[in-house]
Order: sequence, then structure tokens, then C-alpha cells
Amino acid sequence: MAEEQREPRNVRHSGQEEAQAWAELVDTARRTVSDGLVVGTSGNVSVRVGSTVLVTPSGVPYDRLTPADLTGVDLQGHQVLGTLVPTSELPMHLAVYRSTDARAIVHTHAVHATAVSTLVPELPAIHYMTGALGGPVRVAPYATYGTDELAENMLRALTDRTACLLQNHGTIAYGASLSQAYDRTAQLEWMSHLWLTARSVPGLTPHLLTEEQVAEAGERLRGYGQRG
Repeated sequence: MAEEQREPRNVRHSGQEEAQAWAELVDTARRTVSDGLVVGTSGNVSVRVGSTVLVTPSGVPYDRLTPADLTGVDLQGHQVLGTLVPTSELPMHLAVYRSTDARAIVHTHAVHATAVSTLVPELPAIHYMTGALGGPVRVAPYATYGTDELAENMLRALTDRTACLLQNHGTIAYGASLSQAYDRTAQLEWMSHLWLTARSVPGLTPHLLTEEQVAEAGERLRGYGQRG
């Protein structure tokens, strides 16, 4: 008689809330590809449901992910859902969740933002949407991907910010939801493109906003949108 196949003891079945969050996570991950923020399986996305972090698995194309591929870990990184290996950038995601009120994280290799990360220590305040990210976006010093060193560098760059650039690597942004984390990612890439375009004009230097102007915009943006 064949031996009965059993799941690992530490892996449990997902609940309805986790299944719904996973579907939104997969949609967000696919959007990073369709919007040109990543190529192939680069970048990664996560969302926190209670004390569980759902995260894209390592090396699996997003268009192949199904509900059965749901992958989750606890805040210490122990796998509690699924059998696919979590993203190699898990240390970054967990560091953010343990240190902030983040509920979702998007990490990309967006072209313009990554280009900026190789040029300056922070993205200059080229637009008032800088205020939506907490102020001028800092660049975390380079460290090998997937390492604790990179996670530590990232956390320092994220102090009082909701996004940062990773030198010669990409972007990371977090929010209260996947849609907010994605929107902040897209805004960061757009501002990076704007600054690169403005500074490329020969003989002219882009006008930048002052610290006070950015702070005022950030305050106004906190009340932006529909209420209720």
C-alpha cells in the first residue's frame, strides 16, 4: 500500500481572507509587469493578513500563479502557507512589517527609478508628490539582494518615508493596502522619469521645491480624495 502523502506540519490551509488577499496580490504583481516596472520575475509583492505575510514565490512568472500557489510566512520568516519557496527578498519585506504599520509592499526594478539610484543620494524634490512619500526619497546604499545588510540599509532610508530607492537595484514602497503601495511605487517611478528628463536639457537646471513646500503639499495630500 502506497504511503499516505502528508503536508509539512508547519503548513496550514488558507482562510477566505487570505485567499482574497492572494488574488489581489497576484493581480498587483501582474500589473508591475504590464506597466513595465519589472521584467520577467524580477521584483516582488507582499501583503500582510493578521500575523501572516503572503508573498510572491521565488522565480515563478506572475502569469502562471494560481490560487493553489498561495505562499505565506509568519513575521519570523517561517513558512506557514504553501510549498513554493518565498521570494529571495523576504528579509526586506519582513523588516518593513516588523518596523512599520505597513500592510502591503511592492518592490520593483523600475528603469527610471533605478537609474536615479545610481546618480544621487536622494531623488531631488522635483514635484509636490514628493510629499506623499514623506519627503525626498532617499537611496539605500548598495548591498547584495536578499541579504540582511540590504534590509538594514533599506530601513534607514525609509525613516519617516513610505518609499526608498535601492542603489543599483530598484524601488520599495509600502502602504495600508496593495493599491496604495502600488500607487506610491508608480509615483516614484514617474517622478524619477520627470527628474531625469528635466536635468537632461542642456544649459538648464531643474527648479526644485523647498522643504517647506514639500511639507505643505504632504499635509494637503493627507486629506486628498473622497471621504466616508
